[in-house]
Amino acid sequence: MSQSFEFFFDLASPWTCLAFHNIQPLAQKAGATIIWRPFLVGGVHNQVNEAYVESRANNQGSPKWRQLVQSLHDWAAQSDVPMNFPSKFFPLRSVHAMRFCCALEDRQSDLVKFAKAGFDAHYTHQLNLDDPDVLVHVANGAGLDGETLRLRSQEGGVKEQLRRNTEEAVARGAFGSPSIFVPFGSGERLYFGNDQLPLVEWALRQEHQGGPA
Repeated sequence: MSQSFEFFFDLASPWTCLAFHNIQPLAQKAGATIIWRPFLVGGVHNQVNEAYVESRANNQGSPKWRQLVQSLHDWAAQSDVPMNFPSKFFPLRSVHAMRFCCALEDRQSDLVKFAKAGFDAHYTHQLNLDDPDVLVHVANGAGLDGETLRLRSQEGGVKEQLRRNTEEAVARGAFGSPSIFVPFGSGERLYFGNDQLPLVEWALRQEHQGGPA
């Protein structure tokens, strides 16, 4: 039986863009299935990580900020992922984009198509994913029906699904995007960010070999 693990994500995070691209060949190599779970990282920060939001606003231009941006671009170059960051839309308000994603959550392959197109639109072409017209264009470019997605994204059930996903992630320990939950022994491991993907691979290997010692 194929292993599966969950990838909670928000298009607003450049590190999530990297992890989105890098985790797919990792999962394929491990024979594992990724369950893509859209959530709202701003909602996560508001509940458990307000200090991060404040520090991001206050520390842009600081030595730490310059190092983070350099590291991001180095990871992008190492991963062969285009990364045109930051844009004038940073930090991105992503609620509209993530409602589009939630409207596709039960169609996982289409969700991946839209997410890939969304990451490319924002981190390569610096388009504003807070604009529903841009999101319709992105969806159409991915071979999806953008206008139908716009309407679906405005439904109460889709908005509630995004809220539930966010609350679930927080309840399970998430504090940012991406939050990756891997079955481990009788429970699960939470891994955060692109740089912890080697640990995701290790955890999957442990389960494949019959569980941790």
